[in-house]
Amino acid sequence: MSEKVVLTSREMGRALARIAHEIVEKNTGAEDVVLVGMRTRGVPLAERIAHTIEAFEGFAVPVGALDICFYRDDIAPSESRTVDQSLTDIPTNIADKRVILVDDVLYTGRSIRAAMDALTDLGRPAFIQLAVLVDRGHREFPIRADYVGKNIPSSKDEEIQVLLEETDGTDEVVIWNSADAQMPGSHCKERRS
Repeated sequence: MSEKVVLTSREMGRALARIAHEIVEKNTGAEDVVLVGMRTRGVPLAERIAHTIEAFEGFAVPVGALDICFYRDDIAPSESRTVDQSLTDIPTNIADKRVILVDDVLYTGRSIRAAMDALTDLGRPAFIQLAVLVDRGHREFPIRADYVGKNIPSSKDEEIQVLLEETDGTDEVVIWNSADAQMPGSHCKERRS
Protein backbone atom coordinates (compact mmCIF):
# COMPACT_ATOMS: atom_id res chain seq x y z
CA MET A 1 0.00 0.00 0.00
CA SER A 2 1.46 3.37 -0.98
CA GLU A 3 0.40 6.17 1.29
CA LYS A 4 1.47 9.77 1.29
CA VAL A 5 1.49 12.12 4.28
CA VAL A 6 -0.35 15.28 3.22
CA LEU A 7 -0.36 17.01 6.63
CA THR A 8 2.28 16.58 9.33
CA SER A 9 1.70 17.09 13.04
CA ARG A 10 3.16 20.60 12.86
CA GLU A 11 1.01 21.53 9.85
CA MET A 12 -2.09 20.19 11.62
CA GLY A 13 -1.29 22.33 14.64
CA ARG A 14 -0.95 25.45 12.51
CA ALA A 15 -4.20 24.71 10.65
CA LEU A 16 -6.14 24.22 13.89
CA ALA A 17 -4.69 27.41 15.38
CA ARG A 18 -5.76 29.33 12.27
CA ILE A 19 -9.26 27.84 12.49
CA ALA A 20 -9.50 28.88 16.16
CA HIS A 21 -8.53 32.47 15.31
CA GLU A 22 -10.97 32.57 12.38
CA ILE A 23 -13.81 31.32 14.59
CA VAL A 24 -13.20 34.08 17.13
CA GLU A 25 -12.87 36.72 14.41
CA LYS A 26 -16.00 35.68 12.50
CA ASN A 27 -18.09 35.45 15.70
CA THR A 28 -16.67 38.66 17.21
CA GLY A 29 -15.41 36.78 20.24
CA ALA A 30 -16.10 33.43 21.83
CA GLU A 31 -19.18 34.18 23.92
CA ASP A 32 -22.21 32.08 23.03
CA VAL A 33 -19.98 29.78 20.94
CA VAL A 34 -20.26 26.03 21.48
CA LEU A 35 -17.92 23.62 19.70
CA VAL A 36 -19.50 20.25 18.89
CA GLY A 37 -17.21 17.53 17.62
CA MET A 38 -18.57 14.70 15.51
CA ARG A 39 -17.55 11.30 16.81
CA THR A 40 -14.93 10.02 16.52
CA ARG A 41 -12.13 12.33 15.41
CA GLY A 42 -14.13 15.56 15.42
CA VAL A 43 -14.24 15.47 19.22
CA PRO A 44 -10.48 15.76 19.89
CA LEU A 45 -10.20 18.34 17.10
CA ALA A 46 -12.94 20.43 18.78
CA GLU A 47 -11.13 20.10 22.12
CA ARG A 48 -7.86 21.30 20.57
CA ILE A 49 -9.59 24.29 18.97
CA ALA A 50 -11.24 25.13 22.32
CA HIS A 51 -7.87 25.01 24.12
CA THR A 52 -6.38 27.36 21.55
CA ILE A 53 -9.29 29.80 21.87
CA GLU A 54 -8.99 29.75 25.66
CA ALA A 55 -5.24 30.41 25.43
CA PHE A 56 -5.65 33.66 23.47
CA GLU A 57 -9.16 34.77 24.52
CA GLY A 58 -9.11 33.73 28.16
CA PHE A 59 -12.59 32.25 27.69
CA ALA A 60 -13.42 28.55 28.01
CA VAL A 61 -15.64 27.51 25.09
CA PRO A 62 -17.90 24.54 25.88
CA VAL A 63 -17.12 21.41 23.87
CA GLY A 64 -19.58 18.64 23.14
CA ALA A 65 -19.56 15.30 21.33
CA LEU A 66 -22.19 14.32 18.78
CA ASP A 67 -23.09 10.80 17.67
CA ILE A 68 -24.79 10.81 14.25
CA CYS A 69 -25.17 7.05 13.67
CA PHE A 70 -28.95 7.13 14.13
CA TYR A 71 -29.24 9.96 11.57
CA ARG A 72 -27.21 8.38 8.74
CA ASP A 73 -29.00 7.89 5.42
CA ASP A 74 -26.73 5.07 4.27
CA ILE A 75 -27.72 2.58 6.95
CA ALA A 76 -30.99 0.73 6.55
CA PRO A 77 -33.26 1.14 9.59
CA SER A 78 -33.05 -2.61 10.20
CA GLU A 79 -29.23 -2.36 10.33
CA SER A 80 -28.92 0.78 12.42
CA ARG A 81 -27.84 0.23 15.96
CA THR A 82 -29.88 1.30 18.93
CA VAL A 83 -29.25 4.94 19.73
CA ASP A 84 -26.87 5.21 22.66
CA GLN A 85 -27.54 8.62 24.13
CA SER A 86 -24.31 8.41 26.14
CA LEU A 87 -22.33 8.87 22.91
CA THR A 88 -23.83 12.34 22.45
CA ASP A 89 -22.62 14.60 25.23
CA ILE A 90 -23.18 18.33 24.91
CA PRO A 91 -22.55 20.08 28.24
CA THR A 92 -24.76 23.09 27.60
CA ASN A 93 -28.06 24.01 26.01
CA ILE A 94 -27.43 24.84 22.34
CA ALA A 95 -30.61 26.88 21.87
CA ASP A 96 -29.72 30.34 20.54
CA LYS A 97 -25.98 29.51 20.65
CA ARG A 98 -23.44 29.80 17.85
CA VAL A 99 -22.70 26.12 17.25
CA ILE A 100 -19.48 25.25 15.45
CA LEU A 101 -19.71 21.68 14.18
CA VAL A 102 -16.24 20.12 13.94
CA ASP A 103 -15.24 17.10 11.84
CA ASP A 104 -12.03 15.69 10.44
CA VAL A 105 -12.85 15.25 6.71
CA LEU A 106 -15.57 16.84 4.59
CA TYR A 107 -16.36 14.64 1.61
CA THR A 108 -19.91 14.11 0.28
CA GLY A 109 -21.64 16.22 2.93
CA ARG A 110 -23.90 13.38 4.07
CA SER A 111 -22.37 13.17 7.55
CA ILE A 112 -22.78 16.91 8.01
CA ARG A 113 -26.43 16.75 6.94
CA ALA A 114 -26.97 13.99 9.50
CA ALA A 115 -25.18 16.04 12.16
CA MET A 116 -27.37 19.09 11.51
CA ASP A 117 -30.46 16.89 11.91
CA ALA A 118 -29.09 15.56 15.20
CA LEU A 119 -28.25 19.06 16.45
CA THR A 120 -31.67 20.50 15.69
CA ASP A 121 -33.24 17.62 17.62
CA LEU A 122 -31.29 18.89 20.65
CA GLY A 123 -32.32 22.53 20.31
CA ARG A 124 -32.48 25.44 17.89
CA PRO A 125 -29.06 27.10 17.59
CA ALA A 126 -28.80 30.73 16.48
CA PHE A 127 -26.79 29.25 13.60
CA ILE A 128 -24.51 26.33 12.78
CA GLN A 129 -21.07 26.80 11.25
CA LEU A 130 -18.77 24.02 10.05
CA ALA A 131 -15.06 23.57 10.74
CA VAL A 132 -13.13 20.72 9.13
CA LEU A 133 -9.47 19.83 9.12
CA VAL A 134 -9.63 18.53 5.52
CA ASP A 135 -11.99 19.32 2.65
CA ARG A 136 -11.52 16.78 -0.14
CA GLY A 137 -14.37 17.80 -2.45
CA HIS A 138 -16.88 15.49 -4.19
CA ARG A 139 -20.01 16.95 -2.57
CA GLU A 140 -23.36 15.16 -2.91
CA PHE A 141 -25.17 17.78 -0.79
CA PRO A 142 -24.87 21.58 -1.10
CA ILE A 143 -22.74 21.89 2.03
CA ARG A 144 -19.54 23.88 2.47
CA ALA A 145 -17.24 24.45 5.42
CA ASP A 146 -16.89 27.88 7.04
CA TYR A 147 -13.41 26.98 8.32
CA VAL A 148 -11.02 24.61 6.51
CA GLY A 149 -7.59 23.50 7.66
CA LYS A 150 -6.53 22.32 4.20
CA ASN A 151 -8.23 21.67 0.87
CA ILE A 152 -6.93 18.39 -0.52
CA PRO A 153 -8.30 17.66 -3.99
CA SER A 154 -8.58 13.90 -4.37
CA SER A 155 -10.00 11.31 -6.68
CA LYS A 156 -12.89 9.12 -5.61
CA ASP A 157 -10.43 6.19 -5.78
CA GLU A 158 -8.37 7.71 -2.97
CA GLU A 159 -8.96 7.60 0.77
CA ILE A 160 -7.96 10.32 3.21
CA GLN A 161 -7.47 9.43 6.86
CA VAL A 162 -6.87 11.83 9.72
CA LEU A 163 -4.80 10.21 12.45
CA LEU A 164 -4.82 11.85 15.87
CA GLU A 165 -2.68 11.31 18.93
CA GLU A 166 -5.82 10.87 21.06
CA THR A 167 -7.31 8.08 18.92
CA ASP A 168 -4.44 6.70 16.83
CA GLY A 169 -1.23 7.49 18.70
CA THR A 170 0.09 9.92 16.06
CA ASP A 171 -0.86 13.18 14.35
CA GLU A 172 -0.89 13.18 10.55
CA VAL A 173 -3.16 13.11 7.53
CA VAL A 174 -2.48 10.44 4.92
CA ILE A 175 -3.89 9.72 1.48
CA TRP A 176 -3.81 6.42 -0.37
CA ASN A 177 -5.49 4.55 -3.20
CA SER A 178 -8.57 2.78 -1.85
CA ALA A 179 -7.91 -0.24 -4.07
CA ASP A 180 -4.79 -0.89 -1.98
CA ALA A 181 -6.51 -1.24 1.42
CA GLN A 182 -9.60 -0.60 3.43
CA MET A 183 -9.73 2.66 5.37
CA PRO A 184 -10.17 2.22 9.14
CA GLY A 185 -13.82 2.87 10.00
CA SER A 186 -15.48 5.14 12.50
CA HIS A 187 -17.56 3.95 15.40
CA CYS A 188 -20.58 3.62 13.05
CA LYS A 189 -20.53 0.77 10.59
CA GLU A 190 -20.97 2.83 7.43
CA ARG A 191 -19.00 4.42 4.66
CA ARG A 192 -17.33 7.71 5.53
CA SER A 193 -18.99 10.81 4.07
